[in-house]
Amino acid sequence: MSALAPAKINLFLHVAVPGADGYHPLSSLVAFADVGDRVWVTQADRLSLTVTGPFAEALASDDDNLILRVMRELGHVAGIGEPSLAITLEKSLPIAAGLGGGSSDAGSALRLAARALGPDLTEVELARISRVAGADGPMCLAARSAWAEDIGDRLTFEPALPPLHAVLANPGRPSPTGAVYRAYDAGATRSADRPAPPEDWSPATVIDWLVRQRNDLQSPAVSLEPEIGAALSAMAATGARLTRMSGSGATVFGLFDDGESARRAAANLRSNHGHWWVEATVLGDDAAKSAQ
Repeated sequence: MSALAPAKINLFLHVAVPGADGYHPLSSLVAFADVGDRVWVTQADRLSLTVTGPFAEALASDDDNLILRVMRELGHVAGIGEPSLAITLEKSLPIAAGLGGGSSDAGSALRLAARALGPDLTEVELARISRVAGADGPMCLAARSAWAEDIGDRLTFEPALPPLHAVLANPGRPSPTGAVYRAYDAGATRSADRPAPPEDWSPATVIDWLVRQRNDLQSPAVSLEPEIGAALSAMAATGARLTRMSGSGATVFGLFDDGESARRAAANLRSNHGHWWVEATVLGDDAAKSAQ
């Protein structure tokens, strides 16, 4: 069995100062793309993980990959020991890119493993298992458009979010989450406010509404890695209606009125920045499901 592990995009990301537990409260609207990694699961004699694809090298020696962590937790919760599954991950998303790649990989692997092994686990139990992959675990397990609050694990699904034509661009530089949050804490912090929703959910109105939101981690990330700023400028120059960084970076996205405009922008970025990872995509529940 196989499944797409879709890229996760933070359409906005409002971040507050950390609480006593050290975690930053946040508010975000997340959407999933029709591009991502791909996971295969096959029954086998023992648990194994093989990584292929253009970004495999960075993960090939990782014996504690998030997929393996989640598989071991699944075996523990289901009372079956370490699952006897051979898992292949085709790593097509950049590493440390603000796309939730590792959590999405783990979420897709968990879904497939639960189908393959047949343990009688509820959705709540699967979400609890996915937390082994971090705060993004439950949202990436669901892979649905959602408002994410608290530390990102309190989800309110938003089926009204329309398909949004987008371009993703990563300049090939990592943006470590911990370093970005430390830079954010050292500067002027904001609040994790959840804005009132747009007046209507037409694509044009949603984009105009998103322009008025922000990613509080964008400036700290740019201060640490100027190539993110270059990517933001290059995306804006393509005529994107909105240009913003996703998560803690380094991937930036642009939103466009239609697919043809997005494809032209992606071609322009590839032509002028051949070493960047660039993908035209559609964000939203229907797009992510159709890509499966």
